Amino acid sequence: MPWAQLTLNLAQAGRYTQGSGVLVGVVDTGVSPQAAGLTGRVQASGAAAQDCVGHGTFLAGVIAASAVPGSGFTGVAPRARVIAERGTDERGKASAGQVAQGIEAAVTAGARVVLVSAALPENTPSLRAAVEHAAAKDVLVVAPAAPDTNPRSATGQASAPPPSSYWPASANGVLSVMDVDITGDRPDGVPEPVHADLAAPGDGITGIGPKGTGNYVSGGASVAAAFVAGTAALVRAHLPHLTAAQTAARLEATASHASVPLLDPVSALNSVLPTAAPAPSPKQDAVHLADAAPRSAAVPRAWAVTGACLLLGVLAIGAMTLARIRASRRAAGGGSVRRVGA
Repeated sequence: MPWAQLTLNLAQAGRYTQGSGVLVGVVDTGVSPQAAGLTGRVQASGAAAQDCVGHGTFLAGVIAASAVPGSGFTGVAPRARVIAERGTDERGKASAGQVAQGIEAAVTAGARVVLVSAALPENTPSLRAAVEHAAAKDVLVVAPAAPDTNPRSATGQASAPPPSSYWPASANGVLSVMDVDITGDRPDGVPEPVHADLAAPGDGITGIGPKGTGNYVSGGASVAAAFVAGTAALVRAHLPHLTAAQTAARLEATASHASVPLLDPVSALNSVLPTAAPAPSPKQDAVHLADAAPRSAAVPRAWAVTGACLLLGVLAIGAMTLARIRASRRAAGGGSVRRVGA
């Protein structure tokens, strides 16, 4: 059993779904319809059916090949179907124009996931338009975050360029993938991307070729992207209500924790993720005191009248009391002994 299949636990993922009903576009060197494990599930015509380089067939096998007799290799989604589109010339050199045409053709043919093997140094209007068209049609585009090999200098020696951005992986809405080896590290001497959304196995990967039943070995970020594209096909088969953007978000959210999250197909299929923000707590209305009743002008007048009456009453009582005192004093004076002068 190849190490990548063991690491990703593809046997367990296959118990949920094998990708039946999902069409995956492969924009590369073409795909051989007669390749072992792909017979009867490849839609290709013209140059796309001729894969002299073998790279496109290898990636298609990583995505969707069924078990090959005498080998432990199997693709991620062995019941998915493949549509092959050329994104390179006959020698495997990619161009932005050809990649853009390949994406457009795969989307038009009904692909729900499109793998692009190229990592181009520049974006172009046609490539940008193709990616936007895929997003508008709810198609998930997966691409390598960096080229498989470093460019060579004029002397033929491999150079080590600084981290760079590559297209279409750097475009909005594209799921970018970089490769890791069996230890979870980047292989030595491979180009470094500025950013990658996911990581997946991409070193010493076993797969199929365009002819025969032998095993082939390849590697690079494009191979890692094929594992992600195959897993996207599983998710879209198992959870068909998810949009392309939601599928990409799910793959990222369920990936294993690492500097670049490592693809986890089983978690992508069986994890229960929150679908909405927590419900807000019941709204607590502020306490409002009742407004005071409107004051009538009669109330102050009543108080004024009452006060005046009380005052008059007090004055009347006082006057009566004073009168009684004076009367009492006069009565007392009339009966007294007067002094008679000598």
